[in-house]
Amino acid sequence: MTVSLTLSRHEKGGGQQVSQPACASIEGKGMMKNMKQVTAALVGAGLRGAHVYSNYALEHPEEFRVVAVAEPDEKRRLMFAKKHGIPKHLQFQRDEELFQQEKLADCAMICTQDRMHFKPVIKAMEKGYHVLCEKPMSPEREEIIKMGEMAQKYDRILSVCHVLRYSPFFVKLKSLLSEKRIGRLISIQHMEEVGFWHYAHSFVRGNWRRAEESSPMILQKCCHDMDILLWLAESSCVKISSFGALSYFKEENAPEHAPAYCLDGCVHREECPFYAPRFYLEHPKAEEDGFVYGVTQEASPKNIMEALRKGPYGRCVFHCDNTVVDHQAVNLEFDNQVTASFVMTAFTSQCARRIRLMGTKGEIKGDMGAGIIEILDFVSGAAEVIRLHTPEKGHNGSDTSMMRDFVRMIGEGMPGKTEAAVSVASHLMALAAEEARLDGMVIDFSKYVRRI
Repeated sequence: MTVSLTLSRHEKGGGQQVSQPACASIEGKGMMKNMKQVTAALVGAGLRGAHVYSNYALEHPEEFRVVAVAEPDEKRRLMFAKKHGIPKHLQFQRDEELFQQEKLADCAMICTQDRMHFKPVIKAMEKGYHVLCEKPMSPEREEIIKMGEMAQKYDRILSVCHVLRYSPFFVKLKSLLSEKRIGRLISIQHMEEVGFWHYAHSFVRGNWRRAEESSPMILQKCCHDMDILLWLAESSCVKISSFGALSYFKEENAPEHAPAYCLDGCVHREECPFYAPRFYLEHPKAEEDGFVYGVTQEASPKNIMEALRKGPYGRCVFHCDNTVVDHQAVNLEFDNQVTASFVMTAFTSQCARRIRLMGTKGEIKGDMGAGIIEILDFVSGAAEVIRLHTPEKGHNGSDTSMMRDFVRMIGEGMPGKTEAAVSVASHLMALAAEEARLDGMVIDFSKYVRRI
């Protein structure tokens, strides 16, 4: 089944190409009637698993249904089971209990923490499940490679949540490159603006603050971007270098008399952009992006304030135990001589991705969040602006598109946009970049892979 993400038309006079969301073709709608409903077991009912990927079942019940859940937190488990109508005998505290049963569903969604993916992914494939695995696959190189090998051995779909490949923005960029709109691609400049508020929530106070307990920043947050660079370059990576550090969010930069917790009478609350109550009670992104549910499952002002008094999300950002970098730059060279530079930074007002693609006949500038792509032609000097429909939530609509693709890979046997082997390569690129940063050296990527 083929579903176009965008339909384009040229408006008279303005010279701009405006893209609208597209619907499935008539043929596609007919095929959907014959598609079997895909069933899933969820392992890990946290923010991504319970509130993002599983929501596809509520929005498209004719296509997808979650029939079992494994989650150690009883409150989360019961709330999720009630939401999806899962009976008691299909609610499990541990994923081991779920996989001891006869196969319960067509696929398993593994949405646990970074270092908890490997065993359930392998067990699920052995048991006969296709797998959707939250990124990153694992912070351990050997485990990443093993997952890819096991997917091939058992002939299972192993789809990693590299959602950017499914965004209208990057799909359009890929199409423009394939059409040779800027000739031969030579250079890529790509930036991920994490956003000061997102960084503070997830990587200073939150679950991904310590590389030792989760994974390095370049893997956890930016394996998306390594994957996109690999996809756009259409070539194997050959060399990687990287620089970066944790420069700001540490004890030595704490203002004088800053307490351990924001609510312990901090005298800097009026001028501090990281004052926790202001963010979780007033910042619109706290609820829109679900960050408030990381603080408390019952997101009333009273419960939020209570959770911030002594909980991890109420800590001063300068008095946490975080270790991941707050800025990093990566340089990459590909086998086809395309070079790429990537920057990740916490110090931006927006959570955004911006990119420049430079070719022999023109260049492309793009802003994913705004849904704007500008093509500049070297010969004519003309500039064309493409405006895409980009939903604000879910990585600009990518989460929903990825789930649709995954469900149809299983239900209809349609090919996906990425294979496990490609995800393995982009994960290893991220780990090589971290090794290059720590050792201050240029990594020969082919030797790096052979060494593993």
